[in-house]
Amino acid sequence: TFKGTASTRRLALHTSLASIQVQDFVIKMLLATSQPRVAIKQHPRARAYPIACSRRRGFISCSIAAPSSFGTVNNGKPEPAPPAPAVLPPAPAPGVLPPPLAYQQAVTLGAAKAAMPAWKILLQGIQAGMYIGIAGFVSMAVCGPLTGVLAPPLVKLLMGLIFPFGLMITLVCGAELFTGNTALVPTAVYEKKATWGGLAKNWFWSYIGNFIGSLLMVGLVVASGLLAGNQMPANMAVAKTSLPWAQAFFRGILCNWLVCCAVWMASAATTLPGKTIGAWVPVTAFVIAGCEHSVANMCFISMGMALGAKVTVGEFLLNNLLPVTLGNTLAGVLFMATAYSLAYGALGAKQAAAPA
Repeated sequence: TFKGTASTRRLALHTSLASIQVQDFVIKMLLATSQPRVAIKQHPRARAYPIACSRRRGFISCSIAAPSSFGTVNNGKPEPAPPAPAVLPPAPAPGVLPPPLAYQQAVTLGAAKAAMPAWKILLQGIQAGMYIGIAGFVSMAVCGPLTGVLAPPLVKLLMGLIFPFGLMITLVCGAELFTGNTALVPTAVYEKKATWGGLAKNWFWSYIGNFIGSLLMVGLVVASGLLAGNQMPANMAVAKTSLPWAQAFFRGILCNWLVCCAVWMASAATTLPGKTIGAWVPVTAFVIAGCEHSVANMCFISMGMALGAKVTVGEFLLNNLLPVTLGNTLAGVLFMATAYSLAYGALGAKQAAAPA
């Protein structure tokens, strides 16, 4: 509103400034003197662009200031614009997810695995079996000739430092490892992101695929002759199938608890060095300790049998692979998926909501 003591005039403004429409200004002007006092109150729907007006030779002219001078206007003098807020750079992603988010990452991975078609699970299961198999082959090729030269703990340590690269290939390149899936897929089931049918499909085809991949790798290695004369595979096959059933079972629990920790930590890491450390250390630990891994044994024992170990198929399947597989499965489901769902997921929420 323009205030003064002279007659009233109306002026309608319709303009566009910097692609922003400033509309519906109705200006009431009262001109009294040659130096009118001007104060402007803008339309409530308009942007706060200052308007300066002046009178010359009986005409009134108004202009809208540039967007750099926001604020009210008095006597045609715009107030300075407020300083622009500081723009902070985005926070860097954490190197490793905190435990609750690591659980959610496991749920996401488990849901994706349960939703995969059977043929893809089988294909990637074969890949995982071959990756674990090649790690077993390389570790036996290096450590076999050192048996009897180095002390047994040093041979175990060296084997433990070599073998984990098979899991790293599996995680980074992408493949379906049964033992890791015993922890990941149940979390998705607990959180209603997957069904028990999806879990059974994933476990069955990944296990079959791992076995096929292990046997393919054994065939490749035997055909290459690279382990000819190496006694380690045959000795390992005999030792593993001679374990009491209960010992094989509990060694399977201990082993896959560590393997699932490796998979869990690697999935929580956001960088390749972080994934490497997360996966390497637990796998090194289970190899040094002498625990039993079902997929690794598919390679180790089959390799020993192919190279002359006095082990039957029945001894392989019943004395070792069956109890070790059961122990591996129990560790993944109970000690990882169930425990962390109680801590951070749906099972814990049910317990909290239950009446005392």
